[in-house]
Amino acid sequence: MKRSRKSVRSKATAVPELRFEDHRLTSFAGLVVIQKFFQVISFNNRLHKCFRHLPSGKIYGRGTLFMQLVVHVLLGYRELRDAAHYQDDPLVQRVLGLKQLPDIATISRMLKEADRQSVDKLRQLLTDMVLERLGSLALPRVTLDFDGSVQSTKRRAEGSAVGFNKKKKGSRSYYPLFCTLAQTGQVFDFLHRSGNVHDSNGAREFILQCVQQVRDRLPGVVIEVRMDSAFFSDEIVTALTKQDIQYTISVPFERFVELKRLIEGRQRWSVMDEERSYFETQWKPKSWPRRCRFVMFRTRAKQQQKGPVQLDLFEPYEYGYEFKVIVTNKDLTAAHLVDYHSGRGSQEGVFGELKTQCHMDYIPVRKRCGNETYLLASLFAYNLIRDLQMQLEPPTRTTTRKRSTLWQFEQVSTIRRTVIQRAGRLSTPSGKLMLTFCTGKNLKQRLLQIFEALAT
Repeated sequence: MKRSRKSVRSKATAVPELRFEDHRLTSFAGLVVIQKFFQVISFNNRLHKCFRHLPSGKIYGRGTLFMQLVVHVLLGYRELRDAAHYQDDPLVQRVLGLKQLPDIATISRMLKEADRQSVDKLRQLLTDMVLERLGSLALPRVTLDFDGSVQSTKRRAEGSAVGFNKKKKGSRSYYPLFCTLAQTGQVFDFLHRSGNVHDSNGAREFILQCVQQVRDRLPGVVIEVRMDSAFFSDEIVTALTKQDIQYTISVPFERFVELKRLIEGRQRWSVMDEERSYFETQWKPKSWPRRCRFVMFRTRAKQQQKGPVQLDLFEPYEYGYEFKVIVTNKDLTAAHLVDYHSGRGSQEGVFGELKTQCHMDYIPVRKRCGNETYLLASLFAYNLIRDLQMQLEPPTRTTTRKRSTLWQFEQVSTIRRTVIQRAGRLSTPSGKLMLTFCTGKNLKQRLLQIFEALAT
């Protein structure tokens, strides 16, 4: 429909006068979805059990303060002092069951007073919630990925140290080892470590602990493990073999002269596709007691052009090969094996989302247990958003070669923008609590769909 210029343009340029009144307005009306989800999974009660061993008597319970940290991350805030931005929000207060939110000093004090037993119980709760979801899915196999991620800090936090730090060289850091679950894309557990340790430090015990927890809850399930070359060792391979765990591990073949010669001297490679070829053999380093299945892959790739750049459209490219070696006990064809092992790259996406959207890399206090507690709040926020989406609809995928997630998940930032960060007003007409949103067909449809799914 064609509009007239008069009906479109306005001459109103006056700046309105400011007035501040208590209308119980909230900037996070969509947080009501999180409140409902917390009630469905009894999140509040389960958190309080993690701190039951500590003496009571404080105005703010430690379980409530930890829940505020989870909500703090869900709202998109990073530093502790950012809590001042939602200090008077009525819906945030209602979600936490408070009439007045604690000040920043109270939250900081809770982190500084955090103890090892509380951290261990929170870790166990994180794992239990993931296992409960796995139990409801009744999957025939579970795929665990292991890798470390750096948390840098400019301060002298307890337990931090200067170590390998690709982006912030020379900074003190932590280097926790994470176990993520490929089927749901959630963090299963983590091992907190100083920043100056190797990737494999404490890995064997941590891997076996994670596997045992899955087996205790899901007997009979097939367990798969994927790791990079930092975990390649006789100790880890032997432990996985004894526990009847299927594994694939990248091999740092540059360190083994015999293996390099074997690859360089190979004349006949089996063709996988136009770009890739392979061969496999039963091989072992000299110090190993047994032979294992080693699969060597090479991929045809363009070599980097060195020297001055010539603007010649007909200059031919030179091609070379990139090599990859995998040790495994899985009975898969080479094509399936390389696809399966490359699927562990999705873990980098998990780390990226945790750092950019859940602020996993933030170190708030100087005490180690306090920093682990904040890390756990970030992991809970991330896992809960994933769990909420799994609650709303059945899986959209079946098991793939790469073990992609069974759902096509929206990122935390997307849920935050489209659902949580919505304006609303709390009111009590005729004594009935009411949350009023702005009109919007898509928002109305989505919120009603979520509440209907959580009610079943």
